[in-house]
Amino acid sequence: MPRTTLTKEQIVRTAIELLDEEGLEGLNMRALGQRLDSAATAVYWHVKSKDNLLLLAGDQVWQEIGLPDPDAVGWRAAATAMATDLLAMFTRHPWVVQALASHVLYGPDKARHDDHSLGVYEAAGFTGAEADQATAGVFMFVLGNALGESSTASLTRKLNRMGDDAGERLRETMAQAAEVGKQFPRLRARLGDASAQQYGAAPESSFEFGLRALLDGLETRLH
Repeated sequence: MPRTTLTKEQIVRTAIELLDEEGLEGLNMRALGQRLDSAATAVYWHVKSKDNLLLLAGDQVWQEIGLPDPDAVGWRAAATAMATDLLAMFTRHPWVVQALASHVLYGPDKARHDDHSLGVYEAAGFTGAEADQATAGVFMFVLGNALGESSTASLTRKLNRMGDDAGERLRETMAQAAEVGKQFPRLRARLGDASAQQYGAAPESSFEFGLRALLDGLETRLH
């Protein structure tokens, strides 16, 4: 595909697909050009550099998060919906979690999300630095919940590239972790339960429980 036929939108959309499959380590202009049936130089002509392409892709995914009106649905419902959408976005695109740890991601879509998030907590009654702290506290809670999914995706790709059976290696590792955990009484009791999760796994609905507790705490602080 010649550069005059390519568009920046096509390139960014395809880059997101490549990142979803291969992670940050799999993003390169040659692989992207092959997916677009185009020369790497044509891709460079549109996006200038790999870092700039990551910036564009890392901004576009924030469009996937809804921005509910807190005046229409209430600040807690708006905060819950945004946090839930944010976790879903991180789960669909685990490379974003990696990128946030190693790059400064910015752009109009992320800024629109951040601005609306501040508006939600201002609608709740927080002002100044406390609105910033409430926004950041919920964001960091969601990011922490997404970290496990992102790490597992990255490790699975690494093991597959090495030619290992990723699923088997992960099961072996978790079995070893469980054996260590059984040396301690509370962990032993949980790991001995037939219905227990694997070692280190959070029980079902832990995200919802934690988010409710966090918002309860913020609401109490307002009063």
